[in-house]
Amino acid sequence: MARLTRKQKEAVAKIEKNKMYSLEEASQLVKDITNTKFDASVDIAVRLGVDPRKANQMVRGVVSLPHGTGKDMKVLALVTPDKEAEAKEAGADYVGLDEYLEKIKGGWTDVDVIITMPSVMGKLGPLGRVLGPRGLMPNPKTGTVTMDVAKAVTEVKAGKIDFKVDKTGIVHAPIGKASFSADKLEGNAKELLSTLIKLKPTAAKGTYMKSIFISSTMSPSIAVDTKVSL
Repeated sequence: MARLTRKQKEAVAKIEKNKMYSLEEASQLVKDITNTKFDASVDIAVRLGVDPRKANQMVRGVVSLPHGTGKDMKVLALVTPDKEAEAKEAGADYVGLDEYLEKIKGGWTDVDVIITMPSVMGKLGPLGRVLGPRGLMPNPKTGTVTMDVAKAVTEVKAGKIDFKVDKTGIVHAPIGKASFSADKLEGNAKELLSTLIKLKPTAAKGTYMKSIFISSTMSPSIAVDTKVSL
């Protein structure tokens, strides 16, 4: 087992063992225990009482974080020529179609989100093996396949993220940066948790939110009380 550095030991010492923190407390504490030289990302992990192997218990959705993610999301708009100007004006970093399809076929995936139009999805199908594992395949359910390209690009740039429960029943999502105020981290976390509650599958029985943890890059995790007030 790797030995902890002095700063890591100090961070661990600030977290009370077996204590369930309120969302407000955890949002401040994660800032206090983050000692990276860069602006660390703050993430939330929510274990849900669902069986992701069953289609009627899959939890997937989108949420617009009120205070953004703190990250400059790189957006690729795969659109026809008549939509290019619209995508560029909305702030897309890369705009085009065939030339980018060729780049992706060659392994290029240096973007965070891909937005496209329904008429283009047929061309993206063969690239599923490249885009799927990286979570980049556009999907109508997340608003990344749409005719309103400008709106989709603007929302992503403003802090809209999509999430999906993994095979172990956990939803991982960013809620900001360590430089954010505790209030902003708390606000973003509440927005995500509220969305998850609204998406609870009717087939899910028993406890829905089993555990909630907040952490930043290279910091220990902080357990949050699942009976959080939203």
